[in-house]
Amino acid sequence: MNPPNPPDPPDPENPPGSGRDELRRQFAEEARAERPDLALLCLLLAAEADPALDADGIDAAQIELDRLAGLLPYGVRGGHAWASALAELLGERCGFAGSSADYQRLESSQLHHVLRRRRGLPILLSVVWIEVARRAGAPVYGVALPGHFVVGFGDPSEQVLADPFAGGRPMTGQDAELLVTGATGAPLEASMLVPARPLEIVLRILNNIRAWAAVRPESTRVALWAVELSLLLPSHPARLRYERAQLLVQSGEFLRGAAEMEEYAELVGVVEPTAAEAIRGRARAARALLN
Repeated sequence: MNPPNPPDPPDPENPPGSGRDELRRQFAEEARAERPDLALLCLLLAAEADPALDADGIDAAQIELDRLAGLLPYGVRGGHAWASALAELLGERCGFAGSSADYQRLESSQLHHVLRRRRGLPILLSVVWIEVARRAGAPVYGVALPGHFVVGFGDPSEQVLADPFAGGRPMTGQDAELLVTGATGAPLEASMLVPARPLEIVLRILNNIRAWAAVRPESTRVALWAVELSLLLPSHPARLRYERAQLLVQSGEFLRGAAEMEEYAELVGVVEPTAAEAIRGRARAARALLN
């Protein structure tokens, strides 16, 4: 169990009742729903990056997913048939796919842009496939292979895999094995093929955004909101609280960052006293930046 997060002090750039405040309330509420809506969570996440994405834009994206689902043939049965139908519609007719250039664009992690551009990261293209197929009644789910997200159809015991990033190319077990070995140097394990839950998919998207921002010092604010949304999920790594504190300091919010470092040090001090003392030292250094 993660300890409850302390309430944030007022943010002068986003006072209570602001648009961002309401979007985050909706995000947190949906993340705790009995059956979280993956598409809605992805769109609320995207609204953090794109202030132009309002409620009407979110509705329009959901309607587009409905429209695409309505283009699938009626009466499809079986994992192979569903994978083929989605590849024909989304990959061939609509042109959804990805390329190496998509890894350099923040838009590739935003569902509404992926629906418009028909380009994106493997995980966002997989979200499109999952949400279109789900609306049509397909037995579909995400498969979080290390380094490359794909989709699965049918019973997991007789799994049919497809790669939306490659336009829906069918994947054999050997394909998956080679992909995992190439990404990690380790063999494919059965646990890697377990269907990914919606909140696991959302956390992985946020991790991708954090990684994108980490190599772009001018994008500290992007990394900060990605961490803050991750902390709103019911389950998340506790260390994200320390990452948030560091990002606050990098953003020039020295006192807030130092205070959160000290809170995190109290949390880890029971089991890692040496690490906690080092964190307190960083908090003191952050406060000293005001002098």
